[in-house]
Amino acid sequence: MATSYLPATTDSVAQALEARTPSESISILYRILENPSSSPEALRVKELAITKLSELLRQENRAEDLRSLLTQLRPYFSLIPKAKTAKIVRCIIDAVAKIPDTSDLQISLCKEMVQWTRAEKRTFLRQRVEARLAALLMESKEYVEALNLLSGLIKEVRRLDDKLLLVDIDLLESKLHFSLRNLPKAKAALTAARTAANAIYVPPAQQGTIDLQSGILHAEEKDYKTAYSYFFEAFEAFNALEDPRAVFSLKYMLLCKIMVNQADDVAGVISSKAGLQYVGPELDAMKAVADAHSKRSLKLFETALRNFRAQLEEDPIVHRHLSSLYDTLLEQNLCRLIEPFSRVEISHIAELIELPGDHVEKKLSQMILDKKFAGTLDQGAGCLIIFDDPKTDALYPATLETISNIGKVVDSLYVRSAKIMA
Repeated sequence: MATSYLPATTDSVAQALEARTPSESISILYRILENPSSSPEALRVKELAITKLSELLRQENRAEDLRSLLTQLRPYFSLIPKAKTAKIVRCIIDAVAKIPDTSDLQISLCKEMVQWTRAEKRTFLRQRVEARLAALLMESKEYVEALNLLSGLIKEVRRLDDKLLLVDIDLLESKLHFSLRNLPKAKAALTAARTAANAIYVPPAQQGTIDLQSGILHAEEKDYKTAYSYFFEAFEAFNALEDPRAVFSLKYMLLCKIMVNQADDVAGVISSKAGLQYVGPELDAMKAVADAHSKRSLKLFETALRNFRAQLEEDPIVHRHLSSLYDTLLEQNLCRLIEPFSRVEISHIAELIELPGDHVEKKLSQMILDKKFAGTLDQGAGCLIIFDDPKTDALYPATLETISNIGKVVDSLYVRSAKIMA
């Protein structure tokens, strides 16, 4: 970085943009920011220079330089309105977020900014940076720390009645509780977000996020038809905005179709006008699962899970529901295969179902413990022995009922005798 500063004029900014290399442009912009002038024109030009500089540093993936830029700009922030400060700070934090593998840096940057905003008593900016920090902590799976941060922030924002920020925070709280498998609290937080959203104008992207979270919670409760309608609303909102989350909304729509045994509709949804825009690995994965489900083929199901691991296994929402679907399919197929036998080799069942023997043996033992059928595993002989369904003896229930009735008669006689004695 050069030691001599440049005049804070639009010509200097134009000179930076016309430089031959990004490094040269960055150097010129830094020199503009070093200008000590605090005239209104100089402040306006510096704001423009900061915007251009943050864009160039993001393109060059210089996250640490963006972090130091925020520290360097603190004297400048004292000269401009608080609203403009908030805009610049959020713009630089957003620029850092667009650089890959910077999660830890973003967290430490937000923590630094929270401390600075507390010292400077910039409440409006602090609340937004804390909300951003909570989201980053959730992504890093630091759920407890994120919840502790949100609990204090929610009370503060409710007192100020900042509805738009409240929607963001309630929505984030809902996602946090869902990640912690606390469904009642996740639903309560989502209801609070909807209530706050109904009182104000909510941007379409935010409304789409609310619908997406509603769909996820309904799907978790196995209400796939309602979940589908929410995912469809979210998809329409994201599709209109060309938001990358549109493909995930569409993916979850297809998941709902599969879970309600309408796997045949998946191909139709994908080949629709809206679906064709998002053809790719995400939709191919759901199509493969739908084909396996339609054919009731566990081998095809396993192949789909193996071929599309990133799209199915690593997506926690899809993975949870497909695990349940896979278990149901496996149990149905095993029950159908063992029905004709009273004693059968496990290797023969594994051969029929086209799955590894140890996997089949483990599932059969689980089904026996869950009382899906009566039987035992003879591991020495490698066989499954199936028992006939034991006939329930009617004598015991009848005896218990008789004793219960006698007890009622004795109680009644006791009450009568007590009245006579009185």
